[in-house]
Amino acid sequence: MRPEAVRIDSNPTPEAWDGYVRDHPEASLFHGRSWQRALERSFRAYRPVHRIAWRGDRVCGILPLYRVPTLPFGCALVSIPLGVYGGVCADDEEAARALVEDANALARSLGARYVELRQEHSLPGLPTKDLYVSFRRAIHPDREANLAEIPRKQRASIRAGEKRGLTHRTGGAELLPLFYEGFSISMRHLGSPVMPRRFFENLLEEYGTQASILAVFAQERMVAGVLSFYHRDMVMPYYAASTPESAALNAHDFMYWTLMCHAAERGFRVFDFGRSKKETGPYHFKRHWGFEPTSLPYQYLLVRQRTMPNLSPTNPRFSLAIRAWQRAPLGLTRWLGPKLLPYFP
Repeated sequence: MRPEAVRIDSNPTPEAWDGYVRDHPEASLFHGRSWQRALERSFRAYRPVHRIAWRGDRVCGILPLYRVPTLPFGCALVSIPLGVYGGVCADDEEAARALVEDANALARSLGARYVELRQEHSLPGLPTKDLYVSFRRAIHPDREANLAEIPRKQRASIRAGEKRGLTHRTGGAELLPLFYEGFSISMRHLGSPVMPRRFFENLLEEYGTQASILAVFAQERMVAGVLSFYHRDMVMPYYAASTPESAALNAHDFMYWTLMCHAAERGFRVFDFGRSKKETGPYHFKRHWGFEPTSLPYQYLLVRQRTMPNLSPTNPRFSLAIRAWQRAPLGLTRWLGPKLLPYFP
């Protein structure tokens, strides 16, 4: 008997989508509808054009996909904006290929410049960007076992933070004003546009107990913080905030160690340090914690554009704008950043 052909649907029902994400072992945090709802509540510029693959009456693949604006004009399709993972999630190569072909046809019909698939595992035959890596490592139930796997220099930094009297609080929306203050400072320092505060409000509301903020204090001043997500057996520190004094206080090493301990106590068994660009400061910070990088194969369908896009701050074309942004008043970057962000998904 011949297997049933794959059929692509452009109007997936929430029940079909949620069931597939729940059951598929490779579905990431960003494949779920909580991320989609937070995006759509926060950014009018991101238009959903999701695809779902069927064999008969059974779902065999999904592709979360958004139409996003591009500079200086036009649009692209991205899976998935502001997420580090995403792309095609499918049962087999046939279903994956059908989703990619449908995305390509959609991009051509919309006049999109390209399709970006933020894959964790590469698909055959597509242009692939060798820029990003992820960092993951197992968390042990035992505190001392986790500490032993952290290199000596970082262990010393954790202890230094403890000796300086750093404390922490965990919570949600009540910590957001302090967190957003530090986060907007961090983004200006990086030369990147900041997300609007409503995006974090929506994330905390959509994810509920699957998201939390850990804030680090020196006396009564918040000096660092991280908004983390909890997905299956994994904790993912995702958005980090800092102040100019955080480095001298060893606040980030203290913060990530505290988060790891909390996650271990709650039964989580994987620490996902997230995405970094190769050979950057965050890349080396994570390696110094004893994490080894794994390549992230971001892949493309080039439609009206001949080369893979490079919206990374490492692009020399952005160097002048980045320096200007780093010198701009904080109030200006908080106002202008959310207006520019949709162009850097």
